[in-house]
Amino acid sequence: MTFKTKIASAAAALALTAGAALAEYPEKPVNFIVPWPPGDLEDVLTRMIAEDFQEKYGVAAAVVNKPGGGGGPFPGAIEVANAPADGYTIGSFVIGVPVMGHQIDIAPLTPEKFDPLGIFLTYPFVIATSADAPYSSMEELAAYAKENDVALGHFGDVLTPTQVTKAFAKNAGFEWGSDAAFDALDCNTLASGDADVINTTLQLILPCLDSVKVLTAITDERIPLVPDAPAIGELDEGLNIALWNGLFVTKDTPQDVRDKIIEVAKETVTSERAQKVAAETGALVYWQGADDSTTRISNDIDTMGRIGQILQ
Repeated sequence: MTFKTKIASAAAALALTAGAALAEYPEKPVNFIVPWPPGDLEDVLTRMIAEDFQEKYGVAAAVVNKPGGGGGPFPGAIEVANAPADGYTIGSFVIGVPVMGHQIDIAPLTPEKFDPLGIFLTYPFVIATSADAPYSSMEELAAYAKENDVALGHFGDVLTPTQVTKAFAKNAGFEWGSDAAFDALDCNTLASGDADVINTTLQLILPCLDSVKVLTAITDERIPLVPDAPAIGELDEGLNIALWNGLFVTKDTPQDVRDKIIEVAKETVTSERAQKVAAETGALVYWQGADDSTTRISNDIDTMGRIGQILQ
């Protein structure tokens, strides 16, 4: 090989190396990590985003469900935290991951590892009771519960809506007669008498909405399907918080990569098919950008701090 040939070969190799280094995102499959089993609202909407991402960019995009059992969403969050900051592993996380994960000393999540791309879902959590219950508002419930035992059903103490429900009781001056976590909280739970009041999602009681009373929505605005039920912040301003879900990446992820994910996600959640999910379930489906989401998370951290003090 002549000297000129060697120079040409080296130049070609350098060009290939530079081209690989500057390869435009995305060039390989992308995974959206949902740290819950398939089928719930965050899973449905994240799958829509993944489908649209794949169609727009021509690379495989999959939703990978990483439920953590008793560990909640954190094993799935840890997988995202341990992945390279290149946009190929995206977290679809509930409020508990960015608000609580680094505060309860989960080592791989501490200090905080994630930045929001945007929040896109507020779960339609409500406090509901049977139509024949002797109270029709949270104020009336508080008065009744001061003199009578009222059994509360919820999905678990660690969930934000449960914490809010219990903090409301403390602030209103009453205690639940008993409370228990259920795998399902639906029309049958109330009809069977297993609980007098349930903290559940509106979609689970839609089949019997005519035979239940929704006392309040644990959301930051009223739910269109039950517009007469006040949001919890209307009743107690200090508890203005909701269970939401958003897309997150690790902190060193490049901005141009973030922008491409955001572009697709925003188009998806404002699409007709995503808004149909909202109309059918009572969920609030929208796009809240990165800066506003960051502010919201900061406010929610403060609110959860207050709730923690109330429940001590």
